[in-house]
Amino acid sequence: MPTYLKQAADTTVVDTAEARRVVARMLAEIERRGEAAVREYARKLDGWTGEIVVTPKEMERRTRDVPAGVKQDIEVATEHVFRFALAQRQSIREFESEIVEGLVAGQKLVPVNVAGCYVPTGRYAHIASAYMSIATAKAAGVKTVVAASTPYKGEGIHPYVLYAMKVAGADVMLTLGGVQAIAALALGLFTGKSADIVVGPGNKYVAEAKRALFGRIGIDVLAGPTEIGIIADDSADPAIVAADLVGQAEHGPESPAWLITLDEKFGTEVMRRVPALIEALPPFAREGAGAAWRDHGEVVVCETREEAVELSDRYAPEHLEVQARELDWWLGHLTNYGSLFLGEETTVAFGDKASGPNHILPTKGAARYSGGLSVHKFLKVLTWQRMSREANRDLAPLAARISRLEGMEAHARTADERLGKYFPEEKFDRGEK
Repeated sequence: MPTYLKQAADTTVVDTAEARRVVARMLAEIERRGEAAVREYARKLDGWTGEIVVTPKEMERRTRDVPAGVKQDIEVATEHVFRFALAQRQSIREFESEIVEGLVAGQKLVPVNVAGCYVPTGRYAHIASAYMSIATAKAAGVKTVVAASTPYKGEGIHPYVLYAMKVAGADVMLTLGGVQAIAALALGLFTGKSADIVVGPGNKYVAEAKRALFGRIGIDVLAGPTEIGIIADDSADPAIVAADLVGQAEHGPESPAWLITLDEKFGTEVMRRVPALIEALPPFAREGAGAAWRDHGEVVVCETREEAVELSDRYAPEHLEVQARELDWWLGHLTNYGSLFLGEETTVAFGDKASGPNHILPTKGAARYSGGLSVHKFLKVLTWQRMSREANRDLAPLAARISRLEGMEAHARTADERLGKYFPEEKFDRGEK
């Protein structure tokens, strides 16, 4: 049985009732009044009264003073994400197959026409979220990508975020945040191009807006507070493990940080180190990480690695690091995680910012049934079929019989018509009574 050296103090489920009420009211108002309502919410909630659509002139003005080194870093990181997304695109293919003689069926991969990419700017300016979503959509072949981000300190989109949007290939950029941004992307406000899918992280109001609009649009994941899980044995370095736990707790007070260890002494040493690392952070990060570790941090000792796998799969963490012996064993046995980081040499921060795999990932147990954002989210897997008349000889009677077994006579008669036309002199068992 797992032994908890530290258990989460706060395991309550976040109340979404208020968010649902607020979002429902906002979406109804925006649906009714369109762009005027969006502008009012932008002014009221974000203090923004400027132009919503970023013009080329404004783009130039806002990014003119971005340091050359920052531009280069954004360009390199974007290229890594784009390359990985292209590799994902190449991992799935179109095909056609002759199911039986005369019946050919196939698969086409068709990107959505319009993708809406939301880039939050809340506690931090999430530069990486821009290229994670936009570059991935472009690698999928999406024709039009509309990106939106919150005004930053009353001066429009953060210049670094704006530059990242440009480098990643956004076709249109909107200075909008929150629910009003999601609604504008979904309804095609200010662009005339309604998004087929809206992706990107955000707060509980953004997540609720995406949930409420799902079906009308596609979405990526319903993201909650970010999570980290670490599996470590006594071969791991407690200083690095402690740093990685704190690195993700920095996201905010509701971000869980879980350590599963095979060695009690190791777990105790990590717990000893974490408070000092938190205390050494700048005030804003210290406040968020401290609350996250206090209320949502857990350290669990497992007796065997099989037990550790079982527990980790129950957590289904958004990010999962393994710092233990025999990494290939863990890769082969773990099943529930958003993204996996194998070995001390890699860390969640690398994936979050620059290594290539996407950082928009499932949280709150959703990794049990879903992966994160990938090029495949922007692709429709469409099927097609073509038949010869001769192939109807076997298939049409089969379809007619099954249709009649189901009580669907009109379906059966579409097969009857073809049999009568193609084989007028022949008799078939059509399942007729």
